[in-house]
Amino acid sequence: QVQLVESGGGLVQAGGSLRLSCIVSGSPYRHYHMGWFRQAPGKERLFVAAITWSGASTFYADSVKGRFTISRDNAKNTAYLQMNSLKPDETAVYYCAASTALTTHDMTSEYNYWGQGTQVTVSS
Repeated sequence: QVQLVESGGGLVQAGGSLRLSCIVSGSPYRHYHMGWFRQAPGKERLFVAAITWSGASTFYADSVKGRFTISRDNAKNTAYLQMNSLKPDETAVYYCAASTALTTHDMTSEYNYWGQGTQVTVSS
């Protein structure tokens, strides 16, 4: 049973930073590509960033390019999302997800396992 557990969410002022973490257990972590998505109340779950299993390639939604950085530490079975210059409309529950095979990398259907989410609230 693969489990993903996110942490690092919280309340931050606009322009501030947060670093989210996602620990994967139950299966060799290095086999998974990892992604981050977010979902605001009443909205669909949207792609934020993804990283291949080796860490060699990263992908970002246009709205976060230059401000967010996805990374991973395979020795710690952990993926990270560093978020800088946060905006109030980025308030959402942030989810990490694991995939055994990515094609477009930005579709929820590509990911096999999901965490429970961590709340990020950006105040104006």
